[in-house]
Amino acid sequence: MPRLSLAFFTAAVCCGLCGMTLGAYMAAHNDFTLAPAHAHLNLLGWVTLSIMGGFYAFAGPRTPKWLGWGNFCLSFGGVLVIVPSLAMLLMGHKEAEKFVIAGTVITICGMLAFAAEVIHLWGRPKPAVAR
Repeated sequence: MPRLSLAFFTAAVCCGLCGMTLGAYMAAHNDFTLAPAHAHLNLLGWVTLSIMGGFYAFAGPRTPKWLGWGNFCLSFGGVLVIVPSLAMLLMGHKEAEKFVIAGTVITICGMLAFAAEVIHLWGRPKPAVAR
């Protein structure tokens, strides 16, 4: 498995475990104030990073290495900014709003980098299949 895919899957698993832990904590305390942060952690962290990791596992060396690692840094970095700042905002810390906005922009840039990777593959020749 390419290291880039492994990086995406490692980050996804960390996000998935944190998301499950947060969900269990909310359920145990019957306080779902942080449900939007929980949802963002699971969807952007666990699901989106897993899908991207799968893409890079299948695409392999046909994509530019620098763009893939840039995608990883933006996508995972965006999750690391948006989720805690969203949690702070939900807990009443209005000053966290600017970090939520920054995390949103970073995450969107990560998706744009991923879109560039997908579009890039349309112009690449299909690898020969050994028979």
